[in-house]
Amino acid sequence: MASQLHNWRLLSTTLLLLLLLSLHLVSVTASLGSQARTLLHWKSTLHGQKFLESWNLSSNPCNWTGVTCNLTHRGRPVITDISLQSMSLQGPLDALNFSTLRSLVSLDLSYNQLDGIIPPTISVLSNLVYLDLIGNRFTGKLPVEIGSMKALQFLYLNKNQLSGSVPPSLSNLTGLLHLHLRDNKFTGFIPEELGRLQKLEYLTLGKNQLSGFIPPSLGNLTNLYHLSLYINRLSGRLPPELSNITGLTALLMSDNFFSGDLLPNICRGRILQYLALSNNRLRGQLPETLKNCTGLLRLRLEQNQLTGDVSQHLGVYPHLSYMDLSFNRLSGALSPDWGRWDNLTFLAISNNNITGAIPPEFGKLKGLRELDLSSNYIHGEIPKSLGRLPHLYKLNLSCNRLGGEVRIEFGRMPDLEILDLSVNSLTGRIPSQIGNCLKLRSLKLNGNKFGGGIPAEISSLEYLQDALDISHNSLTGEIPSQFSKFTMLQILNLSHNNLSGGLPSSLSAMISLLIIDVSYNELEGAVPESPVFRKAPAKWFVHNKGLCGVVKGLPPCVSYTARKDNGSKHHRAIVSAITASVVVLFILLVFLGAFSLLKKTKKHSMPYEDNGNKEAIEFCVFNFDGRYAYKDIVAATEDFNEKYCIGSGAYGSVYRAELASGQMLAVKKIHLQEDETTSNEQSFQNEIHTLSQIRHRNIVKLYGFCSSARHKFLVYEYMECGSLGSHLRSEAAAAELDWVKRVNIVKDVARALSYMHHDCDQPIVHRDITTNNILLDSELKACVSDFGIARLLKPDSSNWSMLAGTYGYLAPELAYAMRVTTKCDVYSFGVVTLELLIGGHGEELVSVLSSPSSPKNTLVKDVLDQRPSLPTTEVADEVAAVLRLALCCVEHDPESRPTMKQVFGTLSTVNTPPSLPSLDVLKLSDLMNAQI
Repeated sequence: MASQLHNWRLLSTTLLLLLLLSLHLVSVTASLGSQARTLLHWKSTLHGQKFLESWNLSSNPCNWTGVTCNLTHRGRPVITDISLQSMSLQGPLDALNFSTLRSLVSLDLSYNQLDGIIPPTISVLSNLVYLDLIGNRFTGKLPVEIGSMKALQFLYLNKNQLSGSVPPSLSNLTGLLHLHLRDNKFTGFIPEELGRLQKLEYLTLGKNQLSGFIPPSLGNLTNLYHLSLYINRLSGRLPPELSNITGLTALLMSDNFFSGDLLPNICRGRILQYLALSNNRLRGQLPETLKNCTGLLRLRLEQNQLTGDVSQHLGVYPHLSYMDLSFNRLSGALSPDWGRWDNLTFLAISNNNITGAIPPEFGKLKGLRELDLSSNYIHGEIPKSLGRLPHLYKLNLSCNRLGGEVRIEFGRMPDLEILDLSVNSLTGRIPSQIGNCLKLRSLKLNGNKFGGGIPAEISSLEYLQDALDISHNSLTGEIPSQFSKFTMLQILNLSHNNLSGGLPSSLSAMISLLIIDVSYNELEGAVPESPVFRKAPAKWFVHNKGLCGVVKGLPPCVSYTARKDNGSKHHRAIVSAITASVVVLFILLVFLGAFSLLKKTKKHSMPYEDNGNKEAIEFCVFNFDGRYAYKDIVAATEDFNEKYCIGSGAYGSVYRAELASGQMLAVKKIHLQEDETTSNEQSFQNEIHTLSQIRHRNIVKLYGFCSSARHKFLVYEYMECGSLGSHLRSEAAAAELDWVKRVNIVKDVARALSYMHHDCDQPIVHRDITTNNILLDSELKACVSDFGIARLLKPDSSNWSMLAGTYGYLAPELAYAMRVTTKCDVYSFGVVTLELLIGGHGEELVSVLSSPSSPKNTLVKDVLDQRPSLPTTEVADEVAAVLRLALCCVEHDPESRPTMKQVFGTLSTVNTPPSLPSLDVLKLSDLMNAQI
C-alpha cells in the first residue's frame, strides 16, 4: 500500500511538472508548422503507419494521434508530448529532426519495432523530462550526450539490444528519479559515478553482461527504493554501504557471482519486500536482522552456501507469498510459526540439513501451491493436515527420514500434479485415496517400506505422464491390468518388490512408455509384444521367477499345449466343450457388438441444421462429449470467424477456440475443395490416421475430428506460445529465448522424432519438420505438429513418394530420388537446429559450408544468434556440441547422417566434442573435423 501511495504521489508530481514546463517554456525555436513537417518526414521513413493516419497537413497537428500541445508563455501552441507506445512502428529514430522539437517534455515510443542507434542528437531536447524507449530494437552504444539532458527525470531503455559500457555521463542527470537499462547487452563495470544521482529512486541494470564489483558509492543513493542487478556477471562481496539505503523495498541480485556474507543490516529500514540473491556464491550465516523484514513478500536465497538455524534466523512474515532457501547448508527445524503465513504459495527448503518433524501447522497454508522439503533429515510421520491444502500442485518430501503410514487425505487435494515421497521409511499400504488426485502426472513412492498390493484405484490416474515409480518396496500381488489406461506414461518402475503373476498383455496399450522396469520380482510368463518391450534391455526383466518372450536375452516362451497336453481324451473332451461354448459366446458377442456399433454410428452422425437442411456429421472425439463438442467449437469460433484465426497453411487454417468450460483448443479447419480425392482430403485422413496411433509428450495431441459436407476440422491441444518459427522471427521473443531454452527445444524435437522412427510399430516419417511445425507450450516445451504428409514406412515397400515438404528443409536426395526414409527427417531436424542456433535459416549455413571456398575459419560465436546474450560458460560447451551434431545431420550423403535414436542418445548425454577449444576461439572448422 505504501508503495502504491508513493507511485501515485510520484505520478501526480510528474504530471504537474510536465504541465508547468509546457506552459512556461522560455525558448521555442520552431513553430508548430515546422514541428509538423518534421514529424511527417519521420513518418515517411517508417513502416507500420496504420495508427498514424491522422498525421497529415490537412489537420491540426495538436489533434494528431499521440500528439499533445500546450501554449508557451507567449501564447503560441507547441508540441510538448509525443506518446506512440505499442503502435507497431518500424524504422529508425535518427530520421527524426529533434532540433525542431525542443519544446518536448515527454517522448514515449515504447513497445514498437524501432531499430538502429539512439541518435546523439536526441540530447538537444533540453526540456525533456520523460523518455521511454522500452521494448524496441535499438542497437549500438548509449550516446554519452544523453548526460547533457539536465531536465530528464525518467529514462526507460529496457528490452533493447544496446551494447558497450554504461556511460558515466549519466551521473550528470542529477534530477533523475528512474533509470532503467535492464534487458540489454551492456558490458563493463557499473560506473561508480552513478552514486552521484542523489534523487534516484529506481535503478534497474539486470539481464545484461556487466562484470566487476558493485561500487560502494551506490550506498549514497539513500532515496533508492528499487535496486535490480540480477543476471549479470558481477562478483565480489556485497558492499556494506548498501545498508545505508534504508528505504529499499526491492533488492534483486540473483544469478551473479557474489561471494562473502549477506549484508548484516539487510533490513535496516524494515520495509524490504523483495529480496532475491539466489544462484550466487554467498556463504556464512543468515543475519539475525533478517527477522526485521516483516514486510517481505518474496524471499529467494536458493543456490548459495548459506548456513544458520532457520528457526532462529527467520522471523514471522505475515505477507510472505514465496520463499525458496533450497541448496544451501541451513540447519535447524521447521517452525510451526510458518503456518501463520497466510499468503504463502511457494515454500522450498530442499537440499539442506533441516531436522525435526513437519509441523502440522503447515496444513493451515490454504493458498500453498508448492511444498518442497526434499533432501533433508526430517523425521516423524507426514502430518495428516497436509491433506487440507486444496490448491497444492506439487508436494516433494523425498530423501528424508519420514516413517509411519501415510494418512494424508488425498481426496481433498484435487489440484495435485506432482507427488514425490520417495526414499523415506514409510510403511503400511499405498493409500488408495491417491486415486482421487486425478490430475497427477508424476507419482514417486519408491525407496520405502510399503507392503500389500498395488491399489486398483491408482489406475484412475489417467493423466500420469512423467513417471510412476513404486520400486524398492515390499509390494505383493499382481500388476493391475488397468495400467493399460496410462497411455501417456513414459516411465513405469515396479522393480525390487515381491510382485507375482504375469505381465498383463494390456500393457501393450501404454504407447508412450520409454522405460518399464519390473526386475527383481516374482513375475513369470510372456512379456507383451509391443515396441517398448521388443526393444527393451534384458536388465529391466532380470531376477524374476520365469519371464520369457520377445525381449532379447530372455528365453523364448514354450506353448502351453506343448508343455501340458498329455493326449488325455478326457482332457480333449473338456477342451472341445469349452471351445464350442466360447465359439457360441463369440458369435453372440459379435451380434451384440454389431448392434451396439450401429447405434453408436447413428448417435455420432448428428443432424446439423443448416438453412433448413439436415447434414450428417462424422465426429470422433477422444476427450470430449461428441454430442456437444461440434456445436461448441462452431459457437466458440463464431462459425470460424477470421478474428479467431491464429495461423494458415497450405491445406487448412488454425483457429483458437475457448469452450464454455474455459478449455482452450486449437482447431485446424481444412480448406474444402470440390474434388474429395484431392491432396487436402488425403492430408486430413493422413493426419487422423497417424496421430491416432501415437501418443507422446513431445507430439501435439489430437483430441478429435469432424468431417461433413460443410466442415472438416481437427481438434488439438492448444499450445500457448505458438510456433518456434514465430519466436525466431520476433526480435523480442528471440532475445528472451536463451541458450538453455534453445538446447531444451532441440532435445524435445529429437525425442519426438526418435520415438516416431524407432519406437512405433512401423516407423513414421514426418516429412515436413520446420520451425513453423514445432509448437511451444507455456513452459516452452516443444511439440511436433502437422502430420498432414507424414508417411508410415512399410518394410515390404519401396516407399517411393511424390515430393512433399517445405523447400529449404528438404533433404537433397529428394531432388533426384523420391524415396522417403527416416534420414529425410534427420536432415530437416539438422536445418531446424541450425536455424535455432544461428537465428537465420539453417539452409543458408549449409550452402555456405558446402562450398569449397567457404570461410570455415569463422568463429562459432560470430555465427550464433546475437539476439540473446552469448552462451555462458555453463551452457557454451553444450551449444557447441549441439551445433556439431546439427552439422552431422545435414550431411549431403544420407548414409553419413546419424539416426534420430543416435541423435537423441547423444543429446541426452551431451558433452563438449573432444579436444575442442573454448567458445571464444572455437571455429566452424573445429566442429566439422570433430567426432560426435
